[in-house]
Amino acid sequence: MGKLKYTSDTIAAISTSSGDSGIGIVRISGSDAIAIADRIFVSKDKKLPSGFKTYTIHYGWIVDSSQLIVHSSQNKENELPRNNIVDEVLLTVMRAPRSFTKEDIIEINCHGGPVAMRAVLDLALANGARLAEPGEFTKRAFLNGRIDLAQAEAVLDVISAKTEMALRVGARQLAGVLSVKIEDIRSRILEILALLEANIDFPEEEIGSIDFGRLCKAADDIRSRISGILDSANKGKIIRDGIKVVICGKANVGKSSLLNALLKEERSIVTHIAGTTRDTIEEMIDIRGIPVCIVDTAGMLKPRDVIEKKALKRSRKYIQSADLLLLLFDAGKKLDKHDRMLIKKLSKKECIAVINKIDLKARISKEEIKKYFDKVIEISVKKHKNINILEDTFTEWAFKGSYGAESVLISNLRHIEALKSANKLVAEARELMDNKLSAELIAQSLREAISQLDLILGKNFNQDLIDKIFNDFCIGK
Repeated sequence: MGKLKYTSDTIAAISTSSGDSGIGIVRISGSDAIAIADRIFVSKDKKLPSGFKTYTIHYGWIVDSSQLIVHSSQNKENELPRNNIVDEVLLTVMRAPRSFTKEDIIEINCHGGPVAMRAVLDLALANGARLAEPGEFTKRAFLNGRIDLAQAEAVLDVISAKTEMALRVGARQLAGVLSVKIEDIRSRILEILALLEANIDFPEEEIGSIDFGRLCKAADDIRSRISGILDSANKGKIIRDGIKVVICGKANVGKSSLLNALLKEERSIVTHIAGTTRDTIEEMIDIRGIPVCIVDTAGMLKPRDVIEKKALKRSRKYIQSADLLLLLFDAGKKLDKHDRMLIKKLSKKECIAVINKIDLKARISKEEIKKYFDKVIEISVKKHKNINILEDTFTEWAFKGSYGAESVLISNLRHIEALKSANKLVAEARELMDNKLSAELIAQSLREAISQLDLILGKNFNQDLIDKIFNDFCIGK
């Protein structure tokens, strides 16, 4: 394990988002957390937090401890020095080691205004705590062995989840689903390594005593398991980060209407006048669990003025950066030179052709469009027909036809790179086994593979890595 700067001092921070809210939480963690609570909290029954049982919640007040507050069961409620009250709160005690950080934790549920939360935090700091660094509560949970590093990183995935599916994926990783799989692969490599090192430690044994056929099969199984996790990487990235979908097409084909239909609200102005949309409109929506950044662009026609010229330039920029394009056509009109120009420009890109206005008399040549696009969807935004089919197409495209709920999906680049390195090292060991080469060389490759897996779990790390990971967290988590 790498060396880490670790201090056992008591930390405090606001653990809820800024702004006005009904409830705000100030969290204190460390050996002095309960003593600090004794100095700043007065319960209704005048008992000290140090006398509270773990996992209990108590009603009372945060008071300015610079003034003497007498804690006694003989006191009456009207003896509370009301001019020193900071806030009316609920205080929770969680004693070590059964807490998030495995340290004593005090959580103060106060009123959620920024002034109230800051006043409570300032009192905690004035009475012996220091302000927590970004992610320091979770860092302590990791350093104290409550969670591994992959689980710690999953905390951030849960916080930043954009959809319910992303939340479920993050929650599964936080529960240790990925860690269990990595530990299983690691133990299988260790089994091979144990056989090899027995041979190394007892050189009087002949090298031929190693069953290379058995080891090769075991290495193949390990590589298959690693590859199975890596295969989920693209899907995991999509669930976490989403995709950018750009709606494009000629003016007045229904681009803005389609955006409104997908959003299920009137976001874009819609009229019968061609060119109503003169700038790009960007919105984030949840489609079948995928965060979709959907962009409505200006009609792809020859610009009439400087505004439309700039709008067209911006539309082209969005089209270039899109993960997926929706090229709209008007079912009630024949294909013209502008349509064919767009087909020619966009047919080589990731693009779905969408024929809108199928409630009108068909005049468009569907067969010609199908020559250029693998996927052609016919819809009527006005009648809200087949919009669900279009939404299904997003998931089919994003997940390449398979989007069932896997037990684990990875999206963390650090995990992906470590798994790729481990897979490559096991492949090197497999080749050495196949050629019945030195046990020392095979063992070295397998040790390095284990080291890569340990980077994921946090069994092998350094200060820079830990700082980089936890600096992405908010203060208070």
